[in-house]
Amino acid sequence: MMVPSTRRAAALRLMSIALAASLGCSAYAQKRYDTGASDTQIKIGNILPYSGPVSAYSTIGKAAGAYIAKVNAEGGVNGRKIDFISVDDAYTPSKTVEQTRKLVEQDEVFAIFLPIGTAHNQAIQKYLNAKKVPQLFVGSGATRFGNIKQNPWTMGWQPTNHAEAVAYAQHILKTKPDAKIAILMQNDDFGKDYLEGVMDGLGAKAKSMIVSQQTYETTDPTADSQIVTMKASGADTLLLLTTPKFSAMAIRKTADIGWKPTRYVVSSASSVGSVLKPAGFEASTGVISATYLRDPTDPGTQATKEYQDYVAFMKQYYPGGDANCCGSRILRMALKDDENGKAPLGR
Repeated sequence: MMVPSTRRAAALRLMSIALAASLGCSAYAQKRYDTGASDTQIKIGNILPYSGPVSAYSTIGKAAGAYIAKVNAEGGVNGRKIDFISVDDAYTPSKTVEQTRKLVEQDEVFAIFLPIGTAHNQAIQKYLNAKKVPQLFVGSGATRFGNIKQNPWTMGWQPTNHAEAVAYAQHILKTKPDAKIAILMQNDDFGKDYLEGVMDGLGAKAKSMIVSQQTYETTDPTADSQIVTMKASGADTLLLLTTPKFSAMAIRKTADIGWKPTRYVVSSASSVGSVLKPAGFEASTGVISATYLRDPTDPGTQATKEYQDYVAFMKQYYPGGDANCCGSRILRMALKDDENGKAPLGR
């Protein structure tokens, strides 16, 4: 596991700066504010799959809401409380569009914060940029969300899916140059972005090394048949370009049918709480992944004051949350900044 970079902390601080700028000296003097900001509050919209096939990600919204409750309890942002409006899109792009329009046109939010999903953010990107509503810290690793020249009101925050996939491919070439690779991927822009990275990373060897490529839809009940087909291909390496639910099912199924390939799981689906535990720890042993966050189950992490502050926060503000789950990890860098007096949300 890799120690997290300061990218997320910097992003949170940047949000603070952006909010402060919108409420700057001239605004105080003239009593003129951007939509969603006033003397007393700042409205922030959030869109997440609280229902549907990837509802495991809903803990992100719950954890973010809990952290914002902490910020409000400590005075808010420059004396303004954050009105956090988090809504469900069931991981359906058309619903994402509907909810975004409601947040912007009816609720009149200042920004859309951490909307989840590649196709979902793509569906609302043009609209938000046309409206000049910040699309902040997009919950997707798609490279398109870093193109600030084309879409200046959009800001991604996590390493790209493409770069992550290239790293897996390079690791395979270094450790198992004669690997026979099977790929299970989500049949949308999320999966395609990862696939492009795998192909680029393998380069000229991609055609000969990839022996099976299977897709699934997020509405499919399982991916069992795809796993069986990939095993029959003779593959000895499995790349899971999948979301948490399907990663857990795929890991479980490979164990159930006695298939033991070298398995790679993407970072967004490597949670102990929402993937490895449901799949079974014995079945998950040996899975390879990458991360840009600290693992809360790592004894080294647990020995730090940062972790103790994080656990204390969870107990007070999100007691129903799993402190070991990936979704709640969004807060740890913010808490680290609090410890250092940086006030990531501009208290």
